[in-house]
Amino acid sequence: MPAFVVEHLDPELGPWSTLEYACIARESHAHGARFLLSSVPAKLQMPAELAATQGLEVEQRSVENIFAKDKVCLLDPSAQVELSPEDGDHFEVFLFGGILGDDPPRDRTSELRKKGYVGRRLGPKQMTTDTAVRVTRMVVQEKVPLEQIPYVDYPELHINAHERTEMPFRYVIDARGQPIMPDGMVDLIKKDADKGVGDLF
Repeated sequence: MPAFVVEHLDPELGPWSTLEYACIARESHAHGARFLLSSVPAKLQMPAELAATQGLEVEQRSVENIFAKDKVCLLDPSAQVELSPEDGDHFEVFLFGGILGDDPPRDRTSELRKKGYVGRRLGPKQMTTDTAVRVTRMVVQEKVPLEQIPYVDYPELHINAHERTEMPFRYVIDARGQPIMPDGMVDLIKKDADKGVGDLF
């Protein structure tokens, strides 16, 4: 059973991340994998809908205090080697630095890189955290090579009849060719259309 771990590198938990984490928990549980949020501050109150999500494990400890370093693969945009299906045979834990979806990227993963984990990259495009976990699961559990996963880059969302917003990320697409987003994400973006994407995390 692989474990997907997001090291929560933020003192707060915004609505965007809440939806993403709930989505990751549900998908991980459905595919027989663990999902842990690590380094969660003791005073950070989980939103009720997230706390009730099946498959979510919340840890105050840092990932380095939970898993042996040689079992952990850090998903790192700066890594020199792309993730491959074989990595699923070598690593048990796949680590993500929150918040991956920053726009523009702030290299939050650098805090984990300093700890010396082996790094793998998910291609050249910035992904949301749930997309990054989804892609990693498809590669290491389902053995789909990175380049064979169906993507769409920078999809446009129709806010209303007169307004559209471009999402500055790469997404996996579903069977209908639509970007896979967490339940409630489109409504959140439409509701807060006057805010920048970065303000929603």
